Amino acid sequence: MKVTSPKKKRKPAVAIGRSMGAAEFKAHCLEVLDTVQRTHVSLTITKRGKPVARVVPVQPTTGVLFGAHRGLVTYMGDIISPIDVEWEAER
Repeated sequence: MKVTSPKKKRKPAVAIGRSMGAAEFKAHCLEVLDTVQRTHVSLTITKRGKPVARVVPVQPTTGVLFGAHRGLVTYMGDIISPIDVEWEAER
């Protein structure tokens, strides 16, 4: 009587600069997404050896864009009133 061991679920090996076939990605999609999120390493998906997509970790946002440069610009004097210098273009 031959005893066979139960089939182990193959874990995808996601390494830096690694590519993975579309069929393997489809089979292990959620695991691959978790690995990319955890390691912050992108993965290229190939179809018949040609790259078709890339899974890239999301970069965290760094706050609100409006008012991000507040306090960086300083002005001296009145910037609204017209100046008394005559321009050459107006002659």
